Amino acid sequence: VQLQASGGGSVQAGGSLRLYCAASGSIFSIDGMHWYRQGAGRQRELVASITRSGLITYADSVKGRFTVSRDTARSTVTLQMNNLKPEDSDVYYCAADIPTKVAGLPKWFWGLGTQVTVSS
Repeated sequence: VQLQASGGGSVQAGGSLRLYCAASGSIFSIDGMHWYRQGAGRQRELVASITRSGLITYADSVKGRFTVSRDTARSTVTLQMNNLKPEDSDVYYCAADIPTKVAGLPKWFWGLGTQVTVSS
């Protein structure tokens, strides 16, 4: 599975950006599609996830501001980010997981990051 993310950029606080990720390869095996972010010196953290069945998870810090959606047929996932704050500035990564024969141990795939910068 290959993942290609796009849509990052620079915006002022209160503005919006939309991140887009397209998967290719063994797309029919994908279960969850995710957005993570990571800043310098910090661990990568989950921003939002959406499973094939539509189960959605958000980080507490983005609830009410970010919306994740997925087009399963096209294997794309979108992250709409509204009311952005300077602390949202990070490199954002798209990820996907594929279940394996070992329960609870899916195989993960990562795309290259896209920079989001929010100025105050």
